[in-house]
Amino acid sequence: MPHSVETATAYVIAALEDKGTATRDDFDVSGIVSATHRLAETWDFRSVDRGRFWSIVATFLKS
Repeated sequence: MPHSVETATAYVIAALEDKGTATRDDFDVSGIVSATHRLAETWDFRSVDRGRFWSIVATFLKS
């Protein structure tokens, strides 16, 4: 399947909810997707360094 904004969004949601400690509602998912895509220049977020990915995620935590 080709990578797209939809597959990237699904990846982010799965990563956020994987451990059961957070949900997509705790974060600005579209912001995470946009920022990650801008930095990685790909929709295949599996290629993004995990540390970098989680640093991006942390900046989009809703208060």
